[in-house]
Amino acid sequence: MDYQTADLAEYADSIILTRESRYEDWDALGFQTKAGEQFARAQIRYVGSGATGDHSNDTRTIKSQGFTFSNMLLPAGAEGPEHTHFDSEEAFFVLEGEIEVAVHRGTEIAKRKLGYRDMIVVPAGVPRSLKNVSDKPALFAVIIGTGKPQVPSYPETSVMHGITRD
Repeated sequence: MDYQTADLAEYADSIILTRESRYEDWDALGFQTKAGEQFARAQIRYVGSGATGDHSNDTRTIKSQGFTFSNMLLPAGAEGPEHTHFDSEEAFFVLEGEIEVAVHRGTEIAKRKLGYRDMIVVPAGVPRSLKNVSDKPALFAVIIGTGKPQVPSYPETSVMHGITRD
């Protein structure tokens, strides 16, 4: 919709995304449960597809023009496996619960706990992982600094190494 020519009220409605219009997509990263049920988590998309694949048919999202924005719902004990985004930085902002984030370099790992309104920004090329270390679900915002991120790679040290999306 073109800002200059569209009805302004319709244009305003086209750039607003409500919580009520979102849904939890448990299939977006469902392939990762091949490595274990602890990798089950839901993506809740707002802007773009994130790096989870092609969700261009998801009409509830706004097309990305330079970044992606989603929420991730991580059940108690659930994990996000080690992986690397080589083309963009990635940020996590905790909305609910507590997560443990880890930065990896080969076999060396640095872990930190993040809670409500805490944030980590991971530069492109830096492997990271995360885990919900509480007994309650965690919800956090995920921002990836490019319009259509490459699918991340999983290094040999990741439990996802060699697991396919099919």
